[in-house]
Amino acid sequence: MLVFFTCVFMFYFGLKMIFFNAKHLLMILLTFEYIGLIIFLLLINMFMIYMYDLSLIIYFLITLVCEAVLGLVLMTLVVRSHGSDYIKSIVMLC
Repeated sequence: MLVFFTCVFMFYFGLKMIFFNAKHLLMILLTFEYIGLIIFLLLINMFMIYMYDLSLIIYFLITLVCEAVLGLVLMTLVVRSHGSDYIKSIVMLC
């Protein structure tokens, strides 16, 4: 139970980082990866407790990798078009 509450605390900490410390696009992408890792730890914990099949975790990891690749591609396109990954300058130019 302690692992669950620790993961939930870490999840809320990641959400706090997105809302209060989101100045650069790369920082937002790293925070999304952090939140994905916490959800992965919660899934592992749940599957180990209830003795589920772990094949769903592989699908979740594949989804995380695809999300990371798409985020990096979008960041590359934004940096090429706007010149930086600073969020306020991107919002002002749109």
